[in-house]
Amino acid sequence: MQELIDRLVKEANVTPEQAKQSIETIAAFVKEKFPMLGGAVNQIFKSAK
Repeated sequence: MQELIDRLVKEANVTPEQAKQSIETIAAFVKEKFPMLGGAVNQIFKSAK
């Protein structure tokens, strides 16, 4: 997960905190729109929490 945060910091020019919040927001959105993917999303983004 840190790799994704680092990439967002570098490429989107955001702070690490903003990058982490963005990831958490996207994960929540995907789980809301596609509840059947909730377990997979949790596994993919588990270290972002």
